[in-house]
Amino acid sequence: MTCQLDHLVVAARTLSEGISHISQRLGTAPTLGGQHPRMGTHNAVLSLGPDCYLEVISIDPQAPPPPQPRWFGLDQFSGVPRLVHWVVRTQSIERLCPDDYRVLSMERADFRWRFAGPVDGIPPLNGTIPALIQWQEGGHPCNRLPDHGLRLKRLTLAHDDAHRLRTELTPLGLVDSVAIANAGPALRAQIHIGGKVVDLI
Repeated sequence: MTCQLDHLVVAARTLSEGISHISQRLGTAPTLGGQHPRMGTHNAVLSLGPDCYLEVISIDPQAPPPPQPRWFGLDQFSGVPRLVHWVVRTQSIERLCPDDYRVLSMERADFRWRFAGPVDGIPPLNGTIPALIQWQEGGHPCNRLPDHGLRLKRLTLAHDDAHRLRTELTPLGLVDSVAIANAGPALRAQIHIGGKVVDLI
């Protein structure tokens, strides 16, 4: 497999609103992460196992506006917190980066990574085409997050042109790692919590 699911992205108008939403849905509060100075955002994170996590992200009201569009469509975001995108990790970010994506060097605290997302900041195909990440020195968030037993059971992507979606995912080696539908929420994550499964959309 060329790429592997790294994390799910839940956008919110404010970080506190996003944390509250996830706490109510999943029964566990995400851990405060930190600031992303280059994007003018901040986040909180929650483990979904040893190699996958959930990120709640919003515009940081204390940060100056960045010179480029913020990631994950946050400049245009409104409404209730919701799942807006997914990010996959790779060791070949330059080779896999689409023509309309831009690779940026990012950091938060002592984490370092390269991130490839659309130049205009808007997740393509309603967020069903993932952003790319390549972690560098500083480790990975999953290595430092408490494990509350939450696990991602299935990620379903929906688009009215499912053939195009499969075509976009094939070079990334991701077609068999997700479920693809013709209708429904663009992204639906089924999270296993104890003996039940909770839908996150």
